[in-house]
Amino acid sequence: MNDYSFGYLFVGIFALVGLAMGLIAFFLAFALRPKRIDSDLATTSYECGIPPKTDSKIKFNIRYIVFALIFVAFDVEAVFLYPWAVKVKELGTYAIFEVTLFIAILLVGYFYAWGRGLLKWD
Repeated sequence: MNDYSFGYLFVGIFALVGLAMGLIAFFLAFALRPKRIDSDLATTSYECGIPPKTDSKIKFNIRYIVFALIFVAFDVEAVFLYPWAVKVKELGTYAIFEVTLFIAILLVGYFYAWGRGLLKWD
């Protein structure tokens, strides 16, 4: 075994140990979980000792997910822009071009979603 393939041995061991730990945790959680209690009290929502006024299983508008995904996308954009903003003077004009392109790609996606009507609340 040469030095190049010897490095993959550790990657393989790491992957197997990670997989084994995940499987062990899964089976331990399954084996040690509390037994299911079938009663009406176990399936009700808890509101600080006060009897619930409505059913806890209500439908909500699925459109919230679209706005949550847009928020996450632009929040991740802010995470990427922060290190750039700290070092913008040292990086030069090429970095300004790259960030402008990055923001332009995000805006194209935003306007595409807007044009397709994905941001309408109807």
